[in-house]
Amino acid sequence: MSTNEGERSPRGPHHLGIIMDGNGRWAQARGLPRLAGHRAGTENIRRVLEACVEFGIKVLTIYAFSTENWGRPQDEVRGLMHILSEYIQREVSELHRNGVQLRHSGRLAGISDAMQEQIRDALELTKHNDRIILNVAFNYGGRAEIMDAVRRLLSDGIAPEQVDEALINRYLYTAGLPDPDLIVRTGGEMRISNFLIWQAAYAEYYATPTFWPDFDRDELLRALEAYAQRDRRFGLVKQPALSRS
Repeated sequence: MSTNEGERSPRGPHHLGIIMDGNGRWAQARGLPRLAGHRAGTENIRRVLEACVEFGIKVLTIYAFSTENWGRPQDEVRGLMHILSEYIQREVSELHRNGVQLRHSGRLAGISDAMQEQIRDALELTKHNDRIILNVAFNYGGRAEIMDAVRRLLSDGIAPEQVDEALINRYLYTAGLPDPDLIVRTGGEMRISNFLIWQAAYAEYYATPTFWPDFDRDELLRALEAYAQRDRRFGLVKQPALSRS
């Protein structure tokens, strides 16, 4: 990971979320099968991760596979699982050497036993790294996350009067991570697709028509420059500066 670590755009986000959209359309535009787009999109993760380190981003959450994606054609789902399994096997050692801490947000249920083991091993290997956190939202859905949190709250016998935002945060998949500051969606769509719907309540959003496999350092820099121009008020009213007499 050869980068100029610490160089960043002004007021860069601490936590960046990316909805990696447009792989299939990228492939179709080139006369390729959709799985070729998913493979190209997976290969692009390293390039964007390196750029995040360069710009001082400390947490990157990527939307890799949603709970709704199981409804796609079975050949595509099987191909996606194979590509993602290959990626873990091929990249985890280098990610570890470069100080990347891997996290998983989502359900393990429904994933093959072999892949569950891969995920657990990768998390265990990298758990003490602190250069950047790569949080992979895999078999993830925002509503499913909230349902799972509520079920665990009830299972733990939490009294209603004890429930507040801080407590719910501790029961989410992302427990221990800060809320995202910026959500980027590639591929030109203008929807959040059930991604971090609790955590991103006050995140800034940025959409680009660029398909994910073509989203590079320069595209990321444009998103960060747009973010730097935003006036984040978190539902409050900005107080006017006091004039000096």
